[in-house]
Parts: sequence; C-alpha cells; structure tokens
Amino acid sequence: SIRFINNIESNNQTGGSKLLLLGLTEDPELQPFIFSLFLIMYLVTVLGNLLIILAVSSDSKLHTPMYFFLCNLSFTDICLSTTTIPKMLVNIQTRNQSITYIGCLHQIFFVLIFGAFENFLLVAMAYDRYVAICHPLRYTIIMNPCFCGLLLLLSFCISVMPALLHSLMVLHLSFCTELRIPQFFCELPQVLKVVCSSARINNILIYFTNCTLGGVSFSGVIFSYTRIVSAVLRMPSSGGKYKAVSTCGSHLSVVSLFYGTGFGVYFSSAFTLSPKKTALASVMYMVLPQMMNPFIYSLRNRDMKVSFRKLIGRIPSF
Repeated sequence: SIRFINNIESNNQTGGSKLLLLGLTEDPELQPFIFSLFLIMYLVTVLGNLLIILAVSSDSKLHTPMYFFLCNLSFTDICLSTTTIPKMLVNIQTRNQSITYIGCLHQIFFVLIFGAFENFLLVAMAYDRYVAICHPLRYTIIMNPCFCGLLLLLSFCISVMPALLHSLMVLHLSFCTELRIPQFFCELPQVLKVVCSSARINNILIYFTNCTLGGVSFSGVIFSYTRIVSAVLRMPSSGGKYKAVSTCGSHLSVVSLFYGTGFGVYFSSAFTLSPKKTALASVMYMVLPQMMNPFIYSLRNRDMKVSFRKLIGRIPSF
C-alpha cells in the first residue's frame, strides 16, 4: 500500500498532499448553524443507536435473530456517520476545508464498506421476516445462531470486496491542480471528477457494482415482501394479519427510508448540474437514515419500548 500511496503522490501535479472539501456552503455566516445542526444530528445518531444496542444486549427476550441483525444495523449506522461527520465538524470549527489523500481514501473505503454492509443487513432482516411469517414452525431451525452468524460474515465480506477494489483503483489515478470537491465528505464519484487521468474504468466499475449488488439486494427485499404479502393475505383472521404486519412495520419503514433516499440522490444527481444541490441531497442518505432508524424502531416496536423502559429504570438517580 505504501508503493501505491507514493505513486499517487508522485503523480499529483500540484505537488501537495491535500484536497478541499467545500461542504454544503461557503457562506461564513451559515457555518455556525451547519456546525450545530450536524453536531446535534451526529449525537442523536450515536446515542440513539447505542441505546438500541444496550437495550437488546441487556434484555434476554430480545436475543433473537431479528434483534441480532438490528444491533449490527445500529453499529453500522454509528460507523457510517463517524466516518464522515466528525471530519466535517472539525473542518468547520478550524475553518480549514482540507483533507489529506490518505484521509480521503479512508473515507471512500469505509463509506463504501458500511454503506454496502447496511444494504445487505436490510436484506438479511427482510429474509428473517419472510421466514418468521411464511415458515413459522421452522423459524428456529432455519434462523439458527450459526446461520445468522454466517449470513452476517458473508454480508461483510461481500461489502469489503468492492470497497477495496474501488479504493485501489483510485490509488492509480493522478489528480489535477483543481482539487476542490463540492461535498462534505470524499464521495467517490465527486473525487473522480477532479482527476486528470482517465477515470472511465472507475466509473464503469461504479455502475457495475451498484447495479449488481444493489439490484441483487433490492430484488431480495422485494422477493421477501412479495411472499410476506401473499402469506398475510391468506391468513384467515384479522388478528393474525395485524400481528404479521406489525412485525414488519419497523423494518419496512427503514427499508423505504434507505432505498428511497438512495434512489432520490441518484436521480437528483443525474438530472441536476448544481454541485450544492447534489451535496444537500447526499445528506439525505448519509445522515438522515442513520439518525432516524432508532426512532423508527423505538416508536413502532412494542418490545423495544419495554426494553427501553427497563434500561432507563436501571439507571440510578442521583
């Protein structure tokens, strides 16, 4: 990796070692507001997802496959937010927009990993709900701890491969003198726009991996919920239908938020040439879903509400 890093630094036409993250706006009067807003969102994201992890870990009734995947989803949300937001806050506070090449490469790598991992976790959770509703008698046999762990490990390994591939491909590129990235983090497509060498292969790989991995995962979610809807419609009692739908409500809301914001950003970047609008749209999928997930699961899930009350009740009052 040292050889690759030396290669990119030697190919850099500016002779420097930093890129500039322009953020959401260059207006100095808006910087304190943006700093406060993103700091609050980051703290809410971290604390909310930590509460979910603590609540599930401390309540034996929640030691099930569904909440096992939920804990990993919360951990991934924390990691994804931590990869981008703290650097943005530091830049605003120090009034320094720069980020090193190594720091930029780290952001690209970890954003791709945790973004893809969250995607596959949602697929695993959809499959878990499919088995629970369509094959309830075989649920504990199919969703055994060994299978859940294997599913988690496979999801992580698949997430690492494209992230590593894209990061290594960036290391071979040479950068131009204009190293201004109109984004609050090192987003791969935006980084490729400031390179001098040909990035055609990189762009092809982006479209290929997005279409392949995104298409397969989204198809898995659609397949699971198609079978779930079919099974629910065949249920004779309205009580059974309500119970089945209620167990999927939180996950379906999270899936809608994740894919909805992702598709929204994709189409907005495809039809707008404004870098600022693209940066604002990126907030919708890099910040909003990770912050909202704890609220969705705590407000729509009765078991989580009970576990939260138990957890808060254990906190000693002074």
